[in-house]
Amino acid sequence: MTDTLITVQDDLSPAENMSTTTAVEETVADVPNGFIELGLAPELVRAVADLGYTQPTAVQLRAIPLALPKAGGSKDGQSNGYTDLMVSSQTGSGKTAAFLLPVLHTLIQQMAEQEAAERAEFDQACADAAAKGEPAPKRSKRKDPTNPRNFKAPSPGALILCPTRELAQQVAQDAIELVKHTRGLRVANVVGGMPYQLQIAKLQNANLVVATPGRLLDLQRSMQIKLDKVQFLVVDEADRMLDLGFSDDLADINEMTIQRRQTMMFSATFAPRIQQLAMRVMHDGGSSVQKIQIDNPQEKHNNIKQVLFWADNAQHKRQMLDHWLRDASIDQAIVFSSTQIECDGLAADLQQDGFSAVALHGALSQGMRNRRLMALRNGQVQILVATDVAARGIDVPTITHVFNFGLPMKAEDYTHRIGRTGRAGRDGIAVTFAEMRDRRKIGDIESYTRQPFKAEVIPGMEPKMRMPEARKPMGRGGDRFGGERNYANAGGGFRGGRPAGGRDFGGHRDRDGGGFDNR
Repeated sequence: MTDTLITVQDDLSPAENMSTTTAVEETVADVPNGFIELGLAPELVRAVADLGYTQPTAVQLRAIPLALPKAGGSKDGQSNGYTDLMVSSQTGSGKTAAFLLPVLHTLIQQMAEQEAAERAEFDQACADAAAKGEPAPKRSKRKDPTNPRNFKAPSPGALILCPTRELAQQVAQDAIELVKHTRGLRVANVVGGMPYQLQIAKLQNANLVVATPGRLLDLQRSMQIKLDKVQFLVVDEADRMLDLGFSDDLADINEMTIQRRQTMMFSATFAPRIQQLAMRVMHDGGSSVQKIQIDNPQEKHNNIKQVLFWADNAQHKRQMLDHWLRDASIDQAIVFSSTQIECDGLAADLQQDGFSAVALHGALSQGMRNRRLMALRNGQVQILVATDVAARGIDVPTITHVFNFGLPMKAEDYTHRIGRTGRAGRDGIAVTFAEMRDRRKIGDIESYTRQPFKAEVIPGMEPKMRMPEARKPMGRGGDRFGGERNYANAGGGFRGGRPAGGRDFGGHRDRDGGGFDNR
C-alpha cells in the first residue's frame, strides 16, 4: 500500500504531491486514539503512545472495559463493582497490557482520591489553626524508606503472579514503562535468585508487586510484606500457575488475599481441568466470572509457518538443525530442548560449529539467566538454546525462528514455545524435529491445536525410515482440515495433562519447564 502511494505521488506535481501527503496525514490524525476511548488515565495513554501504540489489540479491547470498575456498583453479580475475568488469547496478542492498564488506572485513581482527601484535611487543619490564631501546621516530612529505622512492611494494592522469573521480570518492566508519567506509583519485582535485602528495599512503598509465588511467600512469612491490602490479584500464564507445581502456593496466596475485590487470570491456553481449578479462587466460586476467548485453536498463530521434519535419530535431527541454522534469513532463533543436559550439550556443540549460541535453563543462577537474556535482546547472541523456562515471558521482536529440537512436556506448551516468534503480528517460522518414537506426541499436538503439521523433507536428508501413515485428524465436532492428513494417532502422550512417568525426560528435569521454579 505504501509503495502504491509513493508511485502515485511521483506522477503528481509538487503541489499536488504535498496536498496528497497532507491529506494522508490528516486521515491518520483523524483516527481517534483507542486507549483514550477506553477511558484510561491520561498518564497511561501518554506512556502507551510513547511505546508506539494508539489502538488496542482485540484482547485489550475486550478485557479492559470489563476489568475497569463499574460506576455506582456492578449489575452483573459483583457487588463491589469489579468483575472477575478469565481471558484466553494467543501469545503476542497484548495480554500483559490488557491486565496492567486497568489495574494501573484504578491505582492512579485511588492515589488521586487519597491525595485530594489528605490535601482537604490539611487545608481544614490550616483553616482551624487560623481561626484560633495559632500557627499553621507543618506538612509531615517523608521518611527515608531505605533507613532500617523507618522500615514498614509494604502493603501493595495489586499483586501479579507469574510462573517463571523471566516472565515476572518482563511484566514488571512493562509496568514500569507504563507508569513513567505517573508520579508516586511504585512497581516492585520479587523473584527468586536475587538478594533478599535488595528486594526488601525495593518493596518499600510499592503499590504494585509482580512476583513468583515462592519468594513472595518467603517474604510474607518473614513479615517483610503484607498481603492484607491487596485489592487486585492477577495470575499470568494461569494454566502453568494452576498446574500441580503451583496449586499449593496459589491456595496460600488466595487465603492471604481473600479480601481482594477482583481476580483476573490470563493465559494463551485453558485446559478444562485448569478452568475447574481457577474457579476455586474466583469470587462466589466463579459464578459471575466473565470468560473471554479471543481466538480458537484453528486461528492461533496464523502468522507463523509451522513445519515438521521426521528424523531417523538424534544425529539426523542435529544435521537438519545445522542446515536450518545456516539459513541467511534467520535474524535470531530459539532452539528448545527437553532437558537441561540436552540444552547444555546442544549449546556447546553449536558454539564449536561457529554459531553465536548460549544455553538457558533453570539450573543456571538468576544472574547468569539475566545476562544471557540481555545479550539476546541486545543482539549479541543469535541463538538461544533453552528448556521450557524460555517458553513464556521472552518478548524479543527479532526472533524469526523457533526450533523444537526436543518436544515439549505437554501439548499446550507447544503453543507457548512457538509464540516466541511472530510477536505482535509479525511473521515467524516454527520448525519441529521428531523421531518415529515421538509420533504420539506429535499427534497430541495436532489434536490440541486442531491443526495438522505439514511434513517436509530436506533434499539429501530424507529419513530412511518409513514415515508414519497419514490419517484423518481426530478433532472434536468432526473438524476437517480441507483434506489435510494427520501423521500420527492423536491418542496417549500428553492427554490428561502429563505423560506417564511424571516430569522427567530421561535427563535432569528442568524446574522451570515443570512448573517448580517459583522461588
